[in-house]
Amino acid sequence: MARNGTPLEGKLVVLVGGSGFFGTHLAQELLSSGARLRIASRNPERAFKLKPLANLGQVQFARCDMTKPESLARVVAGADAVVNLVGAFDGNLDAVQGSGVGTLAKLAKEAGAGAFVHVSAIGADAEGATAYAQSKAAGEAAVLSAFPKATILRPSVLFGPDDKFINMFAGLIAAAPVMPVFGPEAPFQPLFVDDAALAVVAALGDPAAHGGKTYELGGPEVLTMLEINQRVAKAQGRSPLFLALPDAVSAGFATLTGWLPLAPLSRQQWLLLKAGNVVAAKAKGCKALGIAPRPLSLFLDRWMVRYRKHGRFGGKAAA
Repeated sequence: MARNGTPLEGKLVVLVGGSGFFGTHLAQELLSSGARLRIASRNPERAFKLKPLANLGQVQFARCDMTKPESLARVVAGADAVVNLVGAFDGNLDAVQGSGVGTLAKLAKEAGAGAFVHVSAIGADAEGATAYAQSKAAGEAAVLSAFPKATILRPSVLFGPDDKFINMFAGLIAAAPVMPVFGPEAPFQPLFVDDAALAVVAALGDPAAHGGKTYELGGPEVLTMLEINQRVAKAQGRSPLFLALPDAVSAGFATLTGWLPLAPLSRQQWLLLKAGNVVAAKAKGCKALGIAPRPLSLFLDRWMVRYRKHGRFGGKAAA
């Protein structure tokens, strides 16, 4: 056991796709565990804000591209563990989160990595209705073929103070008295991003126990899309009119406008939204990784202060 009580002390962990929302939160958890980090992505400079949180020489930054295997080979060289966080909703999905992930796992294995964690998504399904779901399933299969003792994590939608999920709704609710809600009855099991980070650290810390297994990660409660919007509004002290759109209207809107650059919802995203995002009944989850997930309600009032009328100088009633 390491001197600070964690098995990752001094280990080199490579975060591929580590400059995004989840990656920066995961990096902070790994740094606190004593790991050395190499944050690799197409735009690693987006993670430079982590520099002050690391000890001298504890974090490196590297540029790579999932569609360029030679760049992946360079960033996994010397790694003790590799985490894949790369994902996309459009573009060359096979290269980004399908067979391309298998290439990354193969290169990590060849480089001598002792652990590999692949962050997939709830809803990964080879027979799924969307290219996204199919490519996620293909990525999982490719990873396990190349690195049989890899750990697959399938988180639900992640929330945090700097996310693009809760904050998107919060901004719209603060700006408009009327709020249309797509897929109002679609169920979600939102997971706090720092709890998802703890799950990755647990899997990396004990690959003998967690390798070769798949875990579905969700928060402690299931909420519909309408309920999420209502909770955000309440935390802001606002009472907008929510228009629960029928599925036919939502689907038509996504089909007709989803191809536009600034469209709020593509056809594929609508299908994913309609399917919901909850942990399967018999799936191994947070508990199996020693995680007690925290609810959205624990944070929402504090995070919504900046969206209230008069901000921190006005209470909920003033909004």
